[in-house]
Amino acid sequence: MATPKLSPVSPVRPEDKQRASSSSSSGAAAAPLRGQDDTAVEEYEQYLRLPELARLWKDRCCPEWADEGLVKPALQALEITFRFISVALSDPRGYASRRELARRLEALAAREVELVAALCEGEQCPPLAELSASKGVLPRERSASERRRERSASEVWKIPGSAAAVVCQVSEASLLPRLAAWDKSETVAARIKYAIESQMQGCVFTLGLGEPNLAGKPVLEYDRVVRPHELHALKAKIAPEPKTGYRNKENEALFTIHQILESWLCAASQLLTRLNNRIEARNWEAAASDCWILERVWKLLADVEDLHLLMDPDDFLRLKSQLAIRAAPGSDASSCFRSRALLHVANATRDLKKRVPCVLGVEVDPNGGPRVQEAAMRLFHSRRRGEGEEAGKVELLQAFQAVEAAVRRFFFAYRQLVAAVMGTAESSTNRALFSPAEEMDPLAQMFLEPPYFPSLDAAKTFLADYWVRRMPGDGDSASSRRS
Repeated sequence: MATPKLSPVSPVRPEDKQRASSSSSSGAAAAPLRGQDDTAVEEYEQYLRLPELARLWKDRCCPEWADEGLVKPALQALEITFRFISVALSDPRGYASRRELARRLEALAAREVELVAALCEGEQCPPLAELSASKGVLPRERSASERRRERSASEVWKIPGSAAAVVCQVSEASLLPRLAAWDKSETVAARIKYAIESQMQGCVFTLGLGEPNLAGKPVLEYDRVVRPHELHALKAKIAPEPKTGYRNKENEALFTIHQILESWLCAASQLLTRLNNRIEARNWEAAASDCWILERVWKLLADVEDLHLLMDPDDFLRLKSQLAIRAAPGSDASSCFRSRALLHVANATRDLKKRVPCVLGVEVDPNGGPRVQEAAMRLFHSRRRGEGEEAGKVELLQAFQAVEAAVRRFFFAYRQLVAAVMGTAESSTNRALFSPAEEMDPLAQMFLEPPYFPSLDAAKTFLADYWVRRMPGDGDSASSRRS
């Protein structure tokens, strides 16, 4: 049956064309986000030891593993989270929010595991450990040399009627097995292990962090990929204050939060590269999957930033003064835009709007006509929108707008976070209303710019108008409604 035409019921009026063209031009002309001065950026990177951390992200251990650059920083962010759990639970201050921080970090680790599993689904050629010659089943009797070679392999369950046991090789360098052996963190570590077991069900391998591995799957060479010893060597250097000799414990918390953030931003940058490649290859369903993962990464970044709320106010503000963390004059962006990676990922995410014509199979009208909008309306209303060459297109366009919502939510939440952690003097929410566009700070620019996808927005507006006009008061017969 032919698709009903939208134009007789909901015509595109001349003023609507002008509005759509102006929206498109304003969306296309939105200036990229800009950061603070280079000195502040370099100080931020040196404080976090980002050059050294970036070398760990970029070092390749397995050339045939295509997505190593994407999965490795995500796994390293997870490992840094384990370190943060250790730091939080060993904090000697009586006023520290240990219990709530441990809960937040456990939840954060579970979400990170979920994202790692999503990134690893369908992975080809990751480095996997050879447990034994018997494909994951170790004999009961082993020589001394075999025991030394397999010292990181732990028995999981016995095969009925056999003297053998299925094993999961456990990382020697990761902090999670050590957290499981510490009475303060054993419960948290156990729940994280079960989260790994659950989330990695859809993958052909598991991480090898002490999870049960009841399926007896191959195990990732975690220590070779993540390099935990080198990663944990990049700790915060807590120097005592010159006059008092006081060592601020929040220094390590702030340092670790931002290392987790930067690691996930590195993964997001690689994910955007893979997403754009899949769009160019017209693999719409795979691109949509990547886009939904990107949305979840932005939500995870907001969760990481929220960890600042658990920092002690007096110690944090003391550290803030020591590190000279403050907004630039006339700006409420604070240290948010000292991160080059955050600027890059935010701008690359906003640039997804340039991919909409490619997805819809049209070119932008040089005269500003609603060509892209009309193509979107036809796709949204088509009865064959999930079939053939159209499969995955609607889901991808929906994911584009979901990512936009996640980006805006992140920056709005960041502004509120700055006010809650540093005070409202650092977050002047109404300043942007009285400033010219060229003088706005990046955070205000985020809120005042038009939608990233004006054509999709307009298409849904007209489609809604079509159904509003069609449904109520339509007394025609069913045959006329089908025409």
